Amino acid sequence: MKSLSIPAKNVESIDFLALGALVTRLDPGIVPFGFADSYQIHVSGGEFNVAANLARCFGLSTAIASAMVDYPIGAKVEAEVRKMNVRPIYRRFKHDGVRGPNIAQVWSDRGQGVRAPVVFYNRANEAAALLAPGDFDWDALFSKGLRWFHSGGIFAALSPTTPELVIEAMKAARRSGAVVSFDLNYRAKLWSANGSSASAPEILGRIAEQVDVLVGNEEDLQLGLGLKGPDIKATSKLDPEAFYRTIDEVNSRWPNVKAVATTLRDVKSTNRHLWSAVLWLEGERYAAPMTELDVYDRVGGGDGFAAGLIYGLLEGKEPQEALNLGWAHGALLTTFPGDTTMATLDQVVAFSKGGSARIQR
Repeated sequence: MKSLSIPAKNVESIDFLALGALVTRLDPGIVPFGFADSYQIHVSGGEFNVAANLARCFGLSTAIASAMVDYPIGAKVEAEVRKMNVRPIYRRFKHDGVRGPNIAQVWSDRGQGVRAPVVFYNRANEAAALLAPGDFDWDALFSKGLRWFHSGGIFAALSPTTPELVIEAMKAARRSGAVVSFDLNYRAKLWSANGSSASAPEILGRIAEQVDVLVGNEEDLQLGLGLKGPDIKATSKLDPEAFYRTIDEVNSRWPNVKAVATTLRDVKSTNRHLWSAVLWLEGERYAAPMTELDVYDRVGGGDGFAAGLIYGLLEGKEPQEALNLGWAHGALLTTFPGDTTMATLDQVVAFSKGGSARIQR
């Protein structure tokens, strides 16, 4: 069996530690922003979501390293992190009462039918963008054992210092023997806002040198890492061949990368998606089933996939089973409001084995 070298679990070790920004997502539901009178607030963050999912659904010991601001919004975020049973590791900032530093806001409605969701940001003077190498004592944090370290491209895009912090943390994680993963999550708006659009492939390429497991589709791989690959606009969204052809370039440039995984999603309407996933692991290919999703809220589905896949790999499951767990958990996550899971492990396992939506009595 092709597999990663997973560190053994001990009573004091952290199963999974994520480095990333904590944000609030303001969600007016299906009502367009210009007409909304109320919003739900979801505590989120691409890296945090994976840690929260692994703790809540899969029962793992997880932690988040992030920035925290001492003001009421920070208190709201801290409470949600505790609620999800994720261990907090913060560099704290004082709010000046006027300009920040701030916990960032992500504005994201759900769309409906033929009307697509809309996403925009308020990341002005974001505390997480101020994080830099030296802010955390990684060797001390990992001294009792770390099994898996994770970060992502959204955090890396926030400022010139955040990717350097990611690399610093990854090197420490590798010294501790942990598996290192990175979700490319390429967001052109964020790289453009910090003036790093042209240098993003070089920055992400340096991060990739430290990575065992990459998460990202062919568009993330091509735009984020500057790979040529096939024409991403000329291929079916459910055809994994474009993804696999791009993997050949990844393997050639970064032989340290042992696994690459992504979801495959064909959006028929905002609420009806075709959904699958693929995994490349040390030269072997694995594909999840294709299913139709009736989507309630699509935000966080990819983080749900990553969490299920990582759980399966940490637990020593066969690669196909690990992939199916990620596929199933990501699919279930789109049926809940908010960005993090409300699924149980039993539900994930049942769906990964072909379970149905028949009523449970």
